[in-house]
Amino acid sequence: MNWRKSTYSGGGEGNTCVEIAEVHPRIAIRDSKAPARATLFVPAGSFTAFVESVKRHPRPGA
Repeated sequence: MNWRKSTYSGGGEGNTCVEIAEVHPRIAIRDSKAPARATLFVPAGSFTAFVESVKRHPRPGA
């Protein structure tokens, strides 16, 4: 899989974030600090809706 990190990843090595990979028709999600652990798979449409919702409603203080 071709894993990508958010451009907002923090830390010296950018490892304090989640990573995603496209696995049509799903999106794979894993913790960048523990990539060998469990991977979550969600439908691509659901992931897109989640990301759009976060963009519209960012958390206070972010």
